Amino acid sequence: MKIGDLAERTGLPASKIRFYERIGLLTMVDRRPNGYRTYPEQAVVVLDLITSAQLAGFSLDEIRNLVPDDLDGWEHDKLLGALKSKIADIQAMEKRLAKSRKQLTALINEIEDKPDDMDCTENARRVLSSLFMRESKA
Repeated sequence: MKIGDLAERTGLPASKIRFYERIGLLTMVDRRPNGYRTYPEQAVVVLDLITSAQLAGFSLDEIRNLVPDDLDGWEHDKLLGALKSKIADIQAMEKRLAKSRKQLTALINEIEDKPDDMDCTENARRVLSSLFMRESKA
C-alpha cells in the first residue's frame, strides 16, 4: 500500500509516517524504483501500536526498544517488564501530583484566609514566612 493509503487507514499524516520511518520505528517499507514507498498490511498494526504506546506514556525511544522489526518476534518478558515499569512510573507520578495538589491547596487556603485588617503585601509576607517554616521542617 502507498503512504497515502497507510495515512488514511491509520489516521496519521504522511509526514508522521515518514518521521517514524526516518527514526527507525517503522522499518517495513519498500522503496520502488520510482521513489514511492510501499508498505505491507503489518505497517498498520505497527503504527497503531506506536500511537497506543505514546498515549500510554511511552517515549519514542522506549517504543523503539519494544517493538520488534517483525511482529512475530515479541520478547514476552521484555514487554511485560516494560509495561510493569511504566505502571510503576505512573504510580510514582500520581504520588508526586497528589503531593503537589495538597501543597497548592494549602497555599490557596493560606492566601484566602487573609485577616480582614491585613493588606495584600502583609498577607504575602505572612504566607511566605509560613511556607518557608514548613519547608525547613520537612
